[in-house]
Amino acid sequence: MRSPASCMVPGNRVLADLMYGWGNEGWSAREDFLIACVEQAMSTTGPILECGCGLSTIVVGSIARRRGKRHWALEHLPAWTGKVRRRLDRYGLQTVTLYHAPLVDYGEFHWYDVRQHSLPPSFALVICDGPPGGTPGGRYGLVPVMHDRLAPGCVILLDDAGRDQELEIAHRWSAELGARVEAGGSGRTYAKLTVVGKMLSASA
Repeated sequence: MRSPASCMVPGNRVLADLMYGWGNEGWSAREDFLIACVEQAMSTTGPILECGCGLSTIVVGSIARRRGKRHWALEHLPAWTGKVRRRLDRYGLQTVTLYHAPLVDYGEFHWYDVRQHSLPPSFALVICDGPPGGTPGGRYGLVPVMHDRLAPGCVILLDDAGRDQELEIAHRWSAELGARVEAGGSGRTYAKLTVVGKMLSASA
């Protein structure tokens, strides 16, 4: 919280220690993805959206607070939402708005139910680490549901891009958003998409 930029210095142990202390090794984002989240949060020019909450919510939320940015996070599990919300309260991260958003059937896919929640008209950064891979459609629903809020210049960080499902989703998003895709992390463990021009119709 005092110096988030120091987490990007090679050999710095802060993120590794945070991951160990968080104690959710089976589900937590890997260090290279967290570093990418830190880098983007340090430079983003607008609101942040996070799909799935956890340690990254605390890390990115602390940066958002320092930089005067707002951060919204969606989580489908009530108990996990409560755990992360208690941590946000503990560290005074009022710039983070964490919504419990159950997964609902949108037809072709399941995704977070955001119909009852207030969200900004556009996001500059999206951190996508949910819903879980076993969800019908995986994480694809981000683009068709949130399309109008993903303006040109928006950066999307998609975790687990080493998996076939996420890699396919990244390429599908690229075509639908007119986004540039880059592989990141050791072993290409995440994908970074930068929206250039949107191609998906507003009615999709």
